[in-house]
Amino acid sequence: MPRGHFITFEGLDGSGKTTQIRRLANWLEKSGHPTVITRQPGGTATGDRIREILLDAKNAHLAPTTEMALMFADRAQAIEEVIHPGLDAGKVVLCDRYTDSSEAYQGGGRELGSETILAMHRLVCGNLQPDLTILLLPSFEASLVRARRRNSRDEARTGKNEGRFEAEQDAFFRRVWEKYREIAEREPQRVVRIEGDLSIEEVHEQVVEIVSERLLVSASEA
Repeated sequence: MPRGHFITFEGLDGSGKTTQIRRLANWLEKSGHPTVITRQPGGTATGDRIREILLDAKNAHLAPTTEMALMFADRAQAIEEVIHPGLDAGKVVLCDRYTDSSEAYQGGGRELGSETILAMHRLVCGNLQPDLTILLLPSFEASLVRARRRNSRDEARTGKNEGRFEAEQDAFFRRVWEKYREIAEREPQRVVRIEGDLSIEEVHEQVVEIVSERLLVSASEA
């Protein structure tokens, strides 16, 4: 059986990743491409427990290296339980965040540096790379407003405050933003940017076009 495709979505919280992943999964399934959706942190029983630690606002004083290590522990479990099995079964694996997030948030935002993150990726993840990464870059300000509004709404509904990252100052997110752009410039064959404050449908149309041209069409021609 041919190996499946591994597609990741990246961007600041509030950039619309989750919505676009769901829409792409629906389009892929209707087009005859079995799909698996997962997220990081989370996506496995172990990962969900790690996610609670990482996102809980009460854990405000996690050391940056602790945060990084937890992210990679979650990622290793996801690769073992979800990503490799999905690819081996010939499915399209859609992942909400992957190592680019660690490079942007811990490498850039926490200022641990890219090489530290990439070395961890080689060691812990066996250097498994996505076939395609879609980087959503609406305006910096719009992303932060949406993310903080969403977390306030979720806290009111669930009683849980998962806004540990959103509580950071704008300077932190500016470093994350710049690191994402640096990654995209460094790896243009893998990372495709969708920029600007576009509508959900406009972004979806671009996503479908990118996935079709970069992966599905090339695969059918192989």
